[in-house]
Amino acid sequence: MARRNTQTFSLSFLDVISCGFGAVVLFYTIISAQSGLFRIHESEDLAAEARRLEEQVLEGYKHLAELKNALERTDRDRVRTEGQSREVLERLRLAREELAKFQYDTLARRESLERLKADLRSLEEEARRLQAAAPPAQTGRQVRAATGDGDRQYLTGLKVGGQRILVLLDASASMLDETVVNVIRLRNMPDAHKLRADKWQQAVGTVDWIAAQLPPAAQFQIYAFNTRAWPLLAGSEGRWLRPRDASELGAALQALRRVVPADGTSLQNAFGVIQAMNPRPDNVILVTDGLPTQGEHAPIVRRLIDARGREDLMTRAVHSLPEAPPPINVVLLPMEGDPSAPMYFWRLARSTGGAFLSPARDWP
Repeated sequence: MARRNTQTFSLSFLDVISCGFGAVVLFYTIISAQSGLFRIHESEDLAAEARRLEEQVLEGYKHLAELKNALERTDRDRVRTEGQSREVLERLRLAREELAKFQYDTLARRESLERLKADLRSLEEEARRLQAAAPPAQTGRQVRAATGDGDRQYLTGLKVGGQRILVLLDASASMLDETVVNVIRLRNMPDAHKLRADKWQQAVGTVDWIAAQLPPAAQFQIYAFNTRAWPLLAGSEGRWLRPRDASELGAALQALRRVVPADGTSLQNAFGVIQAMNPRPDNVILVTDGLPTQGEHAPIVRRLIDARGREDLMTRAVHSLPEAPPPINVVLLPMEGDPSAPMYFWRLARSTGGAFLSPARDWP
């Protein structure tokens, strides 16, 4: 019997080899698939991180623009603040200079006032000696005395006559001083300072002088006016007073010394008193300092009135006078910045048969 030939590679061995190779291929395929999935997940994470970083960059650009705008605003504010700071420093310097000037003026005025007080005391002593040696003075027709200082009792051309004499005194804020700057300064001071203002004291002295010239047999009335008109003697609206009644005249002049100049000037309301008096006056004495600043009523919208507007108000006030107005005598205490006032008031006095007077600072 013949022996079988032994073969190294049988069918079973090849099957084993093929299965092993297939297992290796399957293993590598599985590993490759897993690594691909890992790379996909990693790529998605990186893409998400990239998008997040991109958003942060865009947000940073936006904040950078806001910071640039804020920096520009800060620079502008700094420049404006530096300009305002320089302006404030300049104002402070001017205020210090003005304060030093006022302090110097105040000191000089105090020294001058002390000298004047000493001179006044010596003059009063001299006057008492002269009065003791002189005979009793005759007052003539005057209802009260108004003695001047030396040659200050000069001729005025102002005739205080008639049967019914109406005195209209301007008591507006401009009667505090001749200059606009000092009017504003005094307007913000206490009433005691306003009552002692030189120009207002001259106006009060003028009315006092007029009261001393009133004929004893005449009737009189004294009205003050600014934006409205009122009698100095309370309760005497529309009626006449008697100079011989010293109590009424004295009470009116005492009330005058308590009037504080304020507000604007309505000449139309002042002239309305002429119409309201019954019977009407036959002589009017107007003490004022310039053209009016408002009409019969205050304007709805307050604004700074110019020279042309004041001239129009003056024309309107003159037209409000009666058809046959009484003589209007004007005592004008001039005001700075109102150059046309003398012409208008001279024309008013001339057209009504009155007198026009612009006295010196030391009159009466």
